[in-house]
Amino acid sequence: MKISKSRLTVLCVSGVLAITCAVFYVQYFMLRPIGSGPAGPEVADEPFSEIWSDRKVMLVGIGDSITAGLGADSPDHTFFQRLVENPSDEFPDMQGKSLSIILPGLIAENLAISGSTSKDHLRVIEDRLLPHEPDVFGLVVITSGGNDLIHSYGRRPPKECAMYGATLAEAEPWIASFRIRLSDMLDKITASFPGGCEIYLADIYDPTDGVGDAPSVYLPHWPDALAIHERYNEVILDCIDARPNVYHVPLHETFMGHGSHATQFWRSTYVTDDPNYWFYENIEDPNDRGYDAIRRVFLNKIIDHSSLHASAPLSAK
Repeated sequence: MKISKSRLTVLCVSGVLAITCAVFYVQYFMLRPIGSGPAGPEVADEPFSEIWSDRKVMLVGIGDSITAGLGADSPDHTFFQRLVENPSDEFPDMQGKSLSIILPGLIAENLAISGSTSKDHLRVIEDRLLPHEPDVFGLVVITSGGNDLIHSYGRRPPKECAMYGATLAEAEPWIASFRIRLSDMLDKITASFPGGCEIYLADIYDPTDGVGDAPSVYLPHWPDALAIHERYNEVILDCIDARPNVYHVPLHETFMGHGSHATQFWRSTYVTDDPNYWFYENIEDPNDRGYDAIRRVFLNKIIDHSSLHASAPLSAK
């Protein structure tokens, strides 16, 4: 059977087009390069040029696997541990930039638990965060609420603190309960430090870069995901605004453009100088570069707001 020249041309063009489309799809929809080197904002040198305070300072971590450090390449690369002290392989721009450098009386305790929800965090505060002596000042870092949204990944009907797949209407009473629970958490933490404390509370990032699709082929579509996510973050911001000693750490803004659509240059969230994926293989926790970015954002907020830093600027939360 002979194939005409024109027919052969059509077949060749169609084949090239199919291959091009396949390569494009793999490159921009399936591959998730993580990049290398530092990630996140710069941290200034000046705040680490002198001791901030000789007070006894207790750094406490409370929350889920983000604060626990799941996904970091090593225990000293978690954001919490990087806050305490620089690892031996620290990036050149961050050497000498940790809380132990400027707070010689620093003691650290991480109470975070991987897989935990906001209900668990309240129990941890009630059971494990003991009253401190009046001469101890508290620095508390928290990530809470993310697991409330994603559990149980659509495998079971949604419920409070396991809302994956819920409609916004179903989630409304659970969101209201989160507001009460988070307020209780913040008030109990504050009460446990009669000598004063500052709480640095992160909002919840979005692994879908604002698209709202399932970030993995193994997860079912969740139409109201972004709406419920937004409401949870609104609760977090409201609770922060209601308390003078609680400060907002913007993980949602920081991680936007570093999720499952990071390589898609046509999106408004595309980050030109680092179009890479900051999430671990489980798609919900940070990878090593993500933890570097989280450390920097928390550290910058502490520099901006801590009363321990005499020259801290009076900037908005």
